[in-house]
Amino acid sequence: MGLGAVATGLLLAACAAPVPRRSEAIGFPEESTEQPASPAAGDVVIAALNFLDRPYRAGGEGAETGFDCSGFTRRVFGQTLGIELPRSAAEQAQTPLLQPVSRDALQAGDLVFFNTQRRAHSHVGIYVGGGRFIHAPRTGARVRTESMATTYWWRRYDGARRALALSEAVQP
Repeated sequence: MGLGAVATGLLLAACAAPVPRRSEAIGFPEESTEQPASPAAGDVVIAALNFLDRPYRAGGEGAETGFDCSGFTRRVFGQTLGIELPRSAAEQAQTPLLQPVSRDALQAGDLVFFNTQRRAHSHVGIYVGGGRFIHAPRTGARVRTESMATTYWWRRYDGARRALALSEAVQP
């Protein structure tokens, strides 16, 4: 089976995973109510899933050596959309290349930000749909998907941003 088929299978599995009912109460969209993502957003998610299980490395931006959270999102957006994001999560949250998105309007391919170090936008990942995101979590861990409805991520959620290129592609 080719790498593309494996990534597609993982994408479908991640998006098909049941979302806890709690997600309704905390404002993450249920799968059935999420707006359809553009083909470019699908490309972002598939590219991100191709890096599953890569090691975390502080300051890392490469598949061979590992990623930190912002190096991961920078690599995926550069590779799929040709967008050169700033280096840090906080800078990515402020770049004019991205627009704010409300929690209830998340779409696959959006960047999701968290306050994990007692400062705004200290962590970033890519929303894959169904209340889940993919990210490079921390030293000793590997790129993985997680539910945003868990207590840890729900309490630390700090907002989301969408690439203007993805917004334009979704408009009717």
